[in-house]
Amino acid sequence: MLGVRLDPNTEARLEHLCNTTSHTKSYYVKKALEEFLNDKEDYLLGISVLEKNERKISLSALEKELGLED
Repeated sequence: MLGVRLDPNTEARLEHLCNTTSHTKSYYVKKALEEFLNDKEDYLLGISVLEKNERKISLSALEKELGLED
């Protein structure tokens, strides 16, 4: 279970949308979160890896190291 606090303006907009359509707040929040994850998840995970001070290697160097060069 997840609870979300919205600012009053966002809450009012969501409430208006729900009252005008046949969908619930949960429906719209789930859709919004799915869309966000589809758009941003890979990017944000990639950024988090780059922010770590771990060894970085280029694709060509990795292929050479693994003996996968053409």
